[in-house]
Amino acid sequence: MASLLSRLARLWRHRWVDEADVRRALPAEALDRLSRRVGASERRHSGEIRICIEAGLPMSYLWRDASARERAIMMFSKLRVWDTAHNNGVLIYLLLAEHAIEIVADRGIDARVAGEAWSAMAQRMGAAFRDGRFEDGLTLALEEVSALLVEHFPLADGEADSNELPDAPVVL
Repeated sequence: MASLLSRLARLWRHRWVDEADVRRALPAEALDRLSRRVGASERRHSGEIRICIEAGLPMSYLWRDASARERAIMMFSKLRVWDTAHNNGVLIYLLLAEHAIEIVADRGIDARVAGEAWSAMAQRMGAAFRDGRFEDGLTLALEEVSALLVEHFPLADGEADSNELPDAPVVL
């Protein structure tokens, strides 16, 4: 019975939160600032960073009790974050209904960064999200991901960023 109740509560939470809630948490001006920060970051390294914010999971994910991580991996694929020249794309995913944070890194950068580093980064973002500071949490993650990409994939002197993926956050 408790399992059924928790599933119903999860279903309700995901149907209750919608794009309007995302827009309240991250208004257009905040999304524009995040987009500019992604662009500025990517001029310092050869990696690609995508930010994806989703109000709630699609029904198909809820029916099979899929996790936010599973959805983040799917969005990593759908947004083609894996399709970069150096395999160094990173997706920062926020599921608003659960305040779930997932960071999905392509194999090029993931092989150079310990899994604990990604987890710690997500935990630091979570602290800002719990306080309702969504832009601050995403900015913090963006800065930390940028530092890792600059360390492991810096642009060579005179090399220009090819900007393989859009800089604007995706809101679903």
